[in-house]
Amino acid sequence: MLFEEPDMAELPQITVSSRDLARLEQLLESPELRRHPAAQALTGELNRATVLPPEEMPADVVTMNSQVTCVDESTGERHAITLVFPRDADAATGKVSVLAPVGSALLGLSVGQGIDWPGPNGRVLKLRVESIQYQPEAAGNTGA
Repeated sequence: MLFEEPDMAELPQITVSSRDLARLEQLLESPELRRHPAAQALTGELNRATVLPPEEMPADVVTMNSQVTCVDESTGERHAITLVFPRDADAATGKVSVLAPVGSALLGLSVGQGIDWPGPNGRVLKLRVESIQYQPEAAGNTGA
């Protein structure tokens, strides 16, 4: 099944750090990802994001390597995840790739924001960020 673009008018505002943007753009330039639907979805998200320097990133925004609790509003299930680059993904420890539907959906959202995002098997993920336990930028980890 092909990825269906969400309606841009219904998408919440997102914020991405310039450091995350640079790293993600480098990842997305790889030939094996260019035409991958998940990579195209992530590219769309990055294209609509407000970009800030890492040191100006609000502490309530989901960035790469953030540890967050989100709620699937369709089921009420809570999930504790860490948003990571694909090479670091490990479902057993809650490390979710930014290229996974949940990862692409959460990147750049603020606490309290929600998004409807195309998920696996045609299911729509209705995710809301409940809390952020750790954000690298808030912890002072703004270096390269």
